[in-house]
Amino acid sequence: MAASSVTQLTPGNHRYASLIPSLPTRPPSVLLLSSSGPLSSSPSSSSLSSSLASPRSLRVEFKTSWKRKPKPKALRVDCSAKEPLKVMISGAPASGKGTQCQMIVEKYGLVHISTGDLLRAEVSQGTEIGKKAKEYMDNGMLVPDDIVTDMVISRLSQRDVKEKGWLLDGFPRSPSQAQSLERIGIRPDIYIVLDVPDEILIDRCVGRRLDPATGKIYHLKYFPPETEEVSARLITRSDDTQEKVKSRLETHKRNAEAALPTYLDLLKRVDGNRPKEIIFEEIDSLLQQVYNAVNNKNLDEIKGKLVTNLKVTASNKDNWRGIPTRLNNIPHSKEIREYFYYDVLQATWKAVEDKRSRLKVEINIPELNPEMDVYRIGTLMELVRTLALSFADDGKRVKVCVQGSMGEGALAGMPLQLAGSRKILEFMDWGDHGAKGTFINIGSIGAREVDEQDDIFILVAPQNAVGNCIIDDLKAMTDAAGNRPVILVNPRLKDLPGSSGIMQTMGRDKRLEYAASFENCYCFRLLYYAGTQYPIMGALRMTYPYRYELFKRVDEPSGKEKYVVIATFPEKPTGDEINDAFQGKPRNKEKTTSGLWYLYGVEVRFGT
Repeated sequence: MAASSVTQLTPGNHRYASLIPSLPTRPPSVLLLSSSGPLSSSPSSSSLSSSLASPRSLRVEFKTSWKRKPKPKALRVDCSAKEPLKVMISGAPASGKGTQCQMIVEKYGLVHISTGDLLRAEVSQGTEIGKKAKEYMDNGMLVPDDIVTDMVISRLSQRDVKEKGWLLDGFPRSPSQAQSLERIGIRPDIYIVLDVPDEILIDRCVGRRLDPATGKIYHLKYFPPETEEVSARLITRSDDTQEKVKSRLETHKRNAEAALPTYLDLLKRVDGNRPKEIIFEEIDSLLQQVYNAVNNKNLDEIKGKLVTNLKVTASNKDNWRGIPTRLNNIPHSKEIREYFYYDVLQATWKAVEDKRSRLKVEINIPELNPEMDVYRIGTLMELVRTLALSFADDGKRVKVCVQGSMGEGALAGMPLQLAGSRKILEFMDWGDHGAKGTFINIGSIGAREVDEQDDIFILVAPQNAVGNCIIDDLKAMTDAAGNRPVILVNPRLKDLPGSSGIMQTMGRDKRLEYAASFENCYCFRLLYYAGTQYPIMGALRMTYPYRYELFKRVDEPSGKEKYVVIATFPEKPTGDEINDAFQGKPRNKEKTTSGLWYLYGVEVRFGT
């Protein structure tokens, strides 16, 4: 049943709708549609490699110049999606908080900010703040908020903290301190609380001893001194008497519980009465989850700044804005190109996240259609770069592959469409953070190009040529890749004549079966009158995991245009189904030989 929804682009909600009006056209009595270029689809399900490289900050810059150092342009998008962690950790005295902080810093490289260290530095320097703080500390009391807050905020504003992230230890410990941070927009990604029973805490504190000669802390029960000489000079710290410990515990609990509501949505409680290694395993797992969540969200926000509301989420497809208008205006504007880049990107990400490993992107806007004289290899390279940098920005190692010469001797050659594309990839701008050569590498198609450290493979327009077939090299590569995702961008895998002029019939079924094993994660194809490439009559679009949508382009009296959804399909529609939808015929209606339909035939081509 044809859908009745309308996707309309208006100046109020779409920047592409205000271009020059198109000339009116007179529709023929019988509509015959042609889809430029091949289409194929076959579902495939495999598992995704879970190996990830260490996090790295990357920058994605969309530019149309392929010079090694292009000049900056007015519109520039920095996709440095890797945000450093911001962690708060709270725990009573002797809860093991210091030990866990040390282990966190060693693994994540965060700047450890301890209010105790900040205060002790002031005390040792004999500053006015230090003298006031010492009075409170010597009596087992907490230092007032206004003294501590200014020191903490000043430290958080320094450059190393902003670049590496921070681990805030022992702060905030009161509602007023928490609100002071909230007012200036300082908020953690996670708030960790170490829970230890009071009797254990008291035992840990009262048994502690200080070596005044070395500053080393011992414990009579858990960490006794090495020699009698060291034991003889140990002293009890002034704040480690049983009375002061109990007082500090009560004060800590009272203030910590009052500050908790500010971070209730970020709170994670960890049992601190276990071996330190077991405790850190749990904390490490929590930090990994938070790190991934924060950076995935940040990546989406950055992309959203370029194209507002572009992302099509699995739960809400209404965010998609519709098809840009005036697609026959060549060259395409930068905004239109980037619109499609991110349309492809979102669909590909969803498919990879759903563990689809044999994927295919088919997008034939005029600049990406090799059958049109406006084809631009640079647009294809920009699309590939967008995909590669996005996955690399997620910590994955990406291999971008372009097929080399096929055949031997005088018969060696490569498709004209790909001539020079390897050089373009080598010299194009891959950002300022060393992505190329580390997280992104350039290769050719074949099993030898598959390295153990590679996570994802993006293949640029793999295609057969007259006299040569890419299928064997392609299959060898996918076999070597195993369950790691292999993404074909605009493949052309249909069988072509052999060098002798005879169709390569041997093994043809196997080749076609292999070509069909790649699942469409994205498909966009413009539809024209049969045998023409103008005007655009409609479009076929599919983004994983949604259905195929058939749009009809409609000229409006104002001279503008819109795309109307006239049908949806669970699978890729045939040429007959497309024509039936445009003519308003019921589906599966038996065809007859009457009229012009059978005389002209249908030129919609599906297959590889």
